[in-house]
Amino acid sequence: MTDAPLSPFPNTFRAALRARDRLIGVWCSLASPITAEILGLAGFDWILLDAEHAPNDVLSLIPQLMALKDSPSAPVVRPAWNDTVLIKRLLDAGFHNFLVPFVQSAEEARAAVAATRYPPAGVRGVSVAQRSNRYGTVADYQKLVNDNIAVVVQIENAAGVEAAAEIAAVDGVDALFVGPSDLAASLGHLGDAGHPQVQAAMARVFAAAAAAGKASGILAPVEADARRYLEQGVSLVAVGSDLGSFRNATKALRDRFR
Repeated sequence: MTDAPLSPFPNTFRAALRARDRLIGVWCSLASPITAEILGLAGFDWILLDAEHAPNDVLSLIPQLMALKDSPSAPVVRPAWNDTVLIKRLLDAGFHNFLVPFVQSAEEARAAVAATRYPPAGVRGVSVAQRSNRYGTVADYQKLVNDNIAVVVQIENAAGVEAAAEIAAVDGVDALFVGPSDLAASLGHLGDAGHPQVQAAMARVFAAAAAAGKASGILAPVEADARRYLEQGVSLVAVGSDLGSFRNATKALRDRFR
């Protein structure tokens, strides 16, 4: 018997992502460890904890990570922005999988990757005892962690679509993820992600990722859309959210008794 804590490595989610395995996920937006824990029981491949469009910060995210400790689902975090300091704090809090929003160029993609790597590979600040390395008890953490961080970058506007091939070629970018609502707005079709121009732009992103040998992803809460994207070869698909599921289920329950 050993007193050494379990290592967080290898990052099996990153390995599956790089193998372009089918990974079905769900959005967690209610900023609640109880909601996160219930989602964790469902057995999704991954759960996105949102700090961009949900009222989350580091102190609210850590209890949600704790709630997912016994779950088979890999926690993925979306920081509020592609910001080195925000990403550093989330790394130290214990996240190893990142969905970085609003990446428009290869330069911005390289910055996102660099924020997750210790020097000389990147610019991550060094803390010798934080939650990610079990408060300093994981042997060789600093040697191992750089190769165990997954970086998915979100393409959300016309500039990102135009630069998709260059972004996909960035070393350390593991997947390209389409943000359908912002992309639609960027192309002049706010609220209409199904518009042919938006769908064509999405297809360009998926093709760029595939040409680079990398995975692509999307949030698709409508089942028919999710299945269509999976048939197109998109492997990282979020098929719903805690907020949407709760809203729809409670409304349906009420409607049955009207």
